[in-house]
Amino acid sequence: MTILVTGATGTVGRHLVAQLAAAGHPVRALTRRPTEANLPDGVDVTAGNLTDLDSLVDAFAGVTAAHLITFGDDYAPLKEADRIVDLARRAGVRRVTVLRGDISKGPLEEAVEASGLQWTHLSPVEFMSNTLDWAESIRAEGIVREAFPDAKSALIHEADIAAVAAVALTTDGHAGRDLWLTGPQALTVPERIEQLGQVLGREIRYVELTTDEVIARWRAEGYSDEDIEFFLTMRTNPPEAGYTVLPTVEQVTGRPARTFTNWVRENTAAFQP
Repeated sequence: MTILVTGATGTVGRHLVAQLAAAGHPVRALTRRPTEANLPDGVDVTAGNLTDLDSLVDAFAGVTAAHLITFGDDYAPLKEADRIVDLARRAGVRRVTVLRGDISKGPLEEAVEASGLQWTHLSPVEFMSNTLDWAESIRAEGIVREAFPDAKSALIHEADIAAVAAVALTTDGHAGRDLWLTGPQALTVPERIEQLGQVLGREIRYVELTTDEVIARWRAEGYSDEDIEFFLTMRTNPPEAGYTVLPTVEQVTGRPARTFTNWVRENTAAFQP
C-alpha cells in the first residue's frame, strides 16, 4: 500500500513522511523541488504539486491512501479540487486525510466528502512552530513583541498532527470524522515566553503591542485584509476549539500530545544567539 504525502517538505508533511517510512510503509512524497527535499532513504520523491494536475497523474499511480493539503503554490484554496479528487479516485486511492487550514470548509474538503472515498479531516489549532516567528528578535534582543497577552491557544506540535494522520491513513475506524487537534495546554503569549526562557536558560522580555501596531506589522509583512481579519478573529473572538484542550491526539494515537516545552527543547538552536 503506497501512501502519497502532498506538501511533503512542509511543517507537517516532513514529519508524516518520516513517521510512515519508519513504520515500514511505502511512501511517495510530492514536492516542487525533489533535489532539495532531504527526506528519508527509501522514500519515492516525486516532482509536482496540487495545482499541477498533470503531475498528479503519476503521483497518484499505484497509491491507495493520500494525505492532502488544501492549497497550492499561492496558498489560495485549490480551484481544481473536484478534478484532483477525481484523479485520486480513478487511480485507486481509497483513503485520504485532509489537513485543513481554515475554520470553514473549502473546495477540497467538500470535494472529498462528495467523492465516496474514506476521508478524515485534520483540524489543528495553532502550530507550535509559529513560535519560530519570534526567533529573530529573541536571538538579537531577547525580546518578543506581540499583542493580545490574555489570548490562550491550545497550540499543537506538528509531529502530533502527523501522528494522527499516519493512524488515519493506515488503520480503520476514522473515516467520515473531522478530528480537532490540540496540544495538552492552552497557553497565553507570556506563558509561552516563560517556558521558552526556562528551556533556553535566559530571560526573554515581553513587549506588548497595541492592536494598531500589530495590524501595521501584518500589513508590512504582506498579509491581505482577509488574512488580517482572520488573525484578529483568532485572537479576539476565537472559536472555543482554539483554546480548549482536547484528548484527540491520545485517543487516536494511544499516547499523550507533546508539550510546548518538548517542542522548545527540539528547537533550541533556532533561538540561540
